[in-house]
Amino acid sequence: MESEKENQKDGKGRLDTWIKFSNIGLQMAIIIGGMAYLGVWLDGKYPNRYSAYTVICSLFGVFAALYNVFRQVKNMNE
Repeated sequence: MESEKENQKDGKGRLDTWIKFSNIGLQMAIIIGGMAYLGVWLDGKYPNRYSAYTVICSLFGVFAALYNVFRQVKNMNE
């Protein structure tokens, strides 16, 4: 009887971990995509020679997404 409960808990724990990591990937995509879209919009509104707003906003999105990943993984370990 106890082994069935342990197997269910272990299986549920694996599923929860998988869901958390897939959720992190989705959050990264949304953050980076949103910031890139903002950069494209700013470049359309304020044209410049090198698409600087797109580059800056995209890089900021990548760093913000990585910070979010590090923060969430740190919270998972605690």
